Amino acid sequence: MKDTSKISTAVIRRLPRYRRILKELKDKDIERISSNELSKLTGFTASQIRQDLNNFGGFGQQGYGYNVDSLYNQIGSILGLDKEYKMAIVGCGNLGQAIANYASYYRAGFKVVSMFDVNPKLIGIIINGIEIMDYEDMEDYLKANPVDIGIICTNKSSAQEVATKLCDCGVKGIWNFAPTDIVVKENVVLENVHLSDSLNTLAYYISNSGK
Repeated sequence: MKDTSKISTAVIRRLPRYRRILKELKDKDIERISSNELSKLTGFTASQIRQDLNNFGGFGQQGYGYNVDSLYNQIGSILGLDKEYKMAIVGCGNLGQAIANYASYYRAGFKVVSMFDVNPKLIGIIINGIEIMDYEDMEDYLKANPVDIGIICTNKSSAQEVATKLCDCGVKGIWNFAPTDIVVKENVVLENVHLSDSLNTLAYYISNSGK
């Protein structure tokens, strides 16, 4: 088995796109696809696709292409999607509730099992079968009912405190939607989602598209 510990983040970030395209091909009952055909669908060059996949071993044969179902499953395994991940949401406003209601997570093995907020108007509300609990009870609850991923949907000022408490509760990863950068323990994986950064990038391309 190849050593995958030094594979770049850029390669890892392309894998979900490959998998999503392969899922669409599976749904159309397409059994095989070449790297050139996959290139047209993903926007990446055929050479880039082959290089990316070669990081994890050989999946296709020259002149024969890739088996769609097999490659889809193998990429899922590489990404760790052959396991189930329990998630807790902290901050249950509109964004937190939207994440809890997004059914695709559940089909992919990501399961929201607990939700927490400080707003007394939200505590006790049931979202997609999960009751929102008081944030004050979070540490005790998560230590008795551990999760793999903590999802932060709080405001900027609360995010670091929440992240620290989630780390203390033993989460393995944090998905941060708060509009600020946070610090986590070395053994905790952090994925920041800055919605404003994405929107600003979009604005740049729109404003420069006619130049």
